[in-house]
Amino acid sequence: MQFGIFTVGDVTTDPTTGRTPSEHERIKAMVTIAQKAEEVGLDVFATGEHHNPPFVPSSPTTMLGYVAARTDRLILSTSTTLITTNDPVKIAEDFAMLQHLADGRVDLMMGRGNTGPVYPWFGKDVRQGIELAVENYALLHKLWREDVVDWAGRFRTPLQSFTATPRPLDGVPPFVWHGSIRSPEIAEQAAYYGDGFFANNIFWPKDHFKRLISLYRDRYAHYGHGTPEQAYVGLGGQVFMRKNSQDAVREFRPYFDNAPVYGHGPSLEDFTEQTPLTVGSPQEVIEKTLAFREHFGDYQRQLFLMDHAGLPQKTVLEQLDILGEEVVPVLREEFAKGRPAQVPDGPTHTALVARRDAELQEVQA
Repeated sequence: MQFGIFTVGDVTTDPTTGRTPSEHERIKAMVTIAQKAEEVGLDVFATGEHHNPPFVPSSPTTMLGYVAARTDRLILSTSTTLITTNDPVKIAEDFAMLQHLADGRVDLMMGRGNTGPVYPWFGKDVRQGIELAVENYALLHKLWREDVVDWAGRFRTPLQSFTATPRPLDGVPPFVWHGSIRSPEIAEQAAYYGDGFFANNIFWPKDHFKRLISLYRDRYAHYGHGTPEQAYVGLGGQVFMRKNSQDAVREFRPYFDNAPVYGHGPSLEDFTEQTPLTVGSPQEVIEKTLAFREHFGDYQRQLFLMDHAGLPQKTVLEQLDILGEEVVPVLREEFAKGRPAQVPDGPTHTALVARRDAELQEVQA
């Protein structure tokens, strides 16, 4: 099982000091946080994609390419790649290039984003969000698997005898997750292609995501990719820890109350009761995260949101130390107990190449 962090890259005023980092400081902090993630033994760093204030990660592959040169083991991913408003040709080429630079330590998560105005900024219609996601990904999937592509669709100019370059590393495209917080159509899309489904369940109650994940698992089996238990599931999470729960709650409350997304809404107590947010001791984080398996079944990837809402970099790095030293080692051990042999591990480039080679040998036998 893979553990890591994801960032949305918000530039938010620290409510306890009134200080707002510059965009330059926030971008550099994201790199430092990624390097720290590898240092403390995490497996994945994922960045979002946004094109509006107060967020800075408008060019994920630029960020991840920079991080690739400064890390050795970390899988570099996205917590959203906007499949609706980006050109699939550019996605195909950018992430194949990143694959080569990072020696295969790359995957990505497709998403539609949560900012309606981004659609017209890129010449698209938000009312066609699902249709864009379906058609654009169909083209991206094809570009990575066929050397010469002819294509005609509704949302971009046709392609004739087109080859995306560079080709995927070792002839194997990056693994793709399809992220969603509300859309069964995206769960269906992930199942159809045999891709992963990432339920970013940080804002909504678990029952909603149980339905989405169950739908994805059932449809994954329906399309012949394996049993429901063999489907690839990723989950989001959100934590803030101190040795004593009371200290964690006291320190985090002003950040929660003023956060860009859920600030000035539900209380911290209500939010922690209804969502994966855990504010407390490392043991409380362990217990709540282990309960995810009871709700959603065995899964492959757990990502935590750590650096948001104006938390200073020093605090985030302290949180990563706690996560890597006290929480993740226990989670690895406990999640491994009783895990059925047929449940796949988290996806890696090496594993995907081995699976491709095994399938070729079966065909040739």
